[in-house]
Amino acid sequence: MKRWNGWGDEANKLDLPSTADAFLLAKVGTTTPLVDAQLRDVIKQVPESRLPNHRLINRDPETRIRHARGQSLPDWLAMRSGDFEYFPDGVSFPENNDDLTELLSFCQEQHILVIPYGGGTSVAGHINPFASQQAILTVDMGRMNRLIALDTESQIATFGAGTPGPQVEAQLRAQGYTLGHFPQSFELSTIGGWVVTRSSGQQSLRYGRIEELFAGGEVITPVGHLDIPTFPASAAGPDIKALLMGSEGRIGILSTVKVRVRKLAEQENFYVTFFPSWQQAKEAAKNLVQSDIQLSMLRLSNAIETETQLALAGHEKQIALLEKALALFGTKDGKCMMTFGLTGTKFQCRNALKQLKKITKAHQGLYTGSFMGNKWAEKRFTMPYFREALWQKGYVVDTLETATDWHNVDNLLAKIETNLRTVLAQNSSTDNAIGSPQLHVFTHLSHFYQQGSSIYTTYIFKAGENYEQTLAQWAKLKHSTSEIIVNNQGTISHQHGVGKDHQPYLTTEKGTLTIQAIQSLCDTFDPQQIMNPHCLIASPDASESELEQAQAQVIS
Repeated sequence: MKRWNGWGDEANKLDLPSTADAFLLAKVGTTTPLVDAQLRDVIKQVPESRLPNHRLINRDPETRIRHARGQSLPDWLAMRSGDFEYFPDGVSFPENNDDLTELLSFCQEQHILVIPYGGGTSVAGHINPFASQQAILTVDMGRMNRLIALDTESQIATFGAGTPGPQVEAQLRAQGYTLGHFPQSFELSTIGGWVVTRSSGQQSLRYGRIEELFAGGEVITPVGHLDIPTFPASAAGPDIKALLMGSEGRIGILSTVKVRVRKLAEQENFYVTFFPSWQQAKEAAKNLVQSDIQLSMLRLSNAIETETQLALAGHEKQIALLEKALALFGTKDGKCMMTFGLTGTKFQCRNALKQLKKITKAHQGLYTGSFMGNKWAEKRFTMPYFREALWQKGYVVDTLETATDWHNVDNLLAKIETNLRTVLAQNSSTDNAIGSPQLHVFTHLSHFYQQGSSIYTTYIFKAGENYEQTLAQWAKLKHSTSEIIVNNQGTISHQHGVGKDHQPYLTTEKGTLTIQAIQSLCDTFDPQQIMNPHCLIASPDASESELEQAQAQVIS
């Protein structure tokens, strides 16, 4: 069963290796775990539903709890403390377009707000209820979860929007095809959620981001049914697909998704190369991408992330031998690890590997083969369970992600890491002075483009004396670093969407005129403003207090 207060299946976990305790103690300091709330106690807090009876609406308290939060750090702290604050008044599980049409019609008549829900993996506040005088209904798409059709001639597959990643791939692979979209949230996130948040998969160098994969589909809006055809290309005015992608439920509910698929590759392997320094590694990565080497994925860890990954990998004897071998070749302190994937025919993979070795060698890269790369591939979807393992020991972990052009990568990365390392020390006690072991920060570049790359930063800090203090620390880290990102040529989100958490920073990135255009789009498809209010852009009729409460998780 899915955890009610954390990530993934209750039966799954990721244990930290024996080396982790000493490493984290040195980097972060001693910790004291906070006490978790019990589900039975949270159930007692759920208020009476404000929703009228309806055949498609479930008002059960536990069901409402399980749909009240996503997977951001504020969500995590709310679930662990039991202080959820707000709950949906009910949850619906539609099974087809008729159910969705009936629900949206009912919600308009009764002035009910609607929150679409996919896999519940949002880390930006997309699915969270908020203070409202109107009742709130969460619409869980989980029963619209199957492959509806596969056009092998055009290589277009049609899915219910609630189909999670493993079922997308299992149903396609049974017929010899793949979508190839693998976000880290793959275990739980859904194909519809990928579209409306503009998701990027780990192997986007081969398969593309969801923008390239999304071909069309159906949207149920408050004012009618929207059918998006699957033209291979069109010059007939603005593309409605582009308006839907990233809309985050503001214009309606995506019910059916048509995607471009391809036949399964003949061969796929993942490899690791080490570089003596960050600059050599970054230049090698840029040259690889700009030379059009046929990679399926590329990930470049900076020196601190490389150190962290090796320390927490387990396999102490093998890692010790690796460290010794790298030192012999002059790749020791400050080394950076590059993980890459090759997918295609045997000939394509062989040729790409030959080209890659030539380019990386020119930057003093030391190729180590496929062992570590394939180990990464085996565990890549279990990494979200890392938060659970750290939490049990009193550590808090969160991430920030952005993207920028090549000329700005080092500048923005340095500003992000420096701010995270120092902001909590400002105006605090000497125990938290700059340089003390209280925050461990590391970064990788995970998605690459001709003109730039994403920047994905992880930070680990010890839990505060209580939940309130821990949330306040996170809010300071999140808000100050987000401001740095949008004011230094970075996007507020490369792959996680906007939601409520990133919405305060969107005007800086987009400009006032663009925000007005987005609002006009919402007004057209949702004149009563019942669809996912406060996500993406602020609802125009919201009171100041409602806006403050909706954004309180970010700005405190």
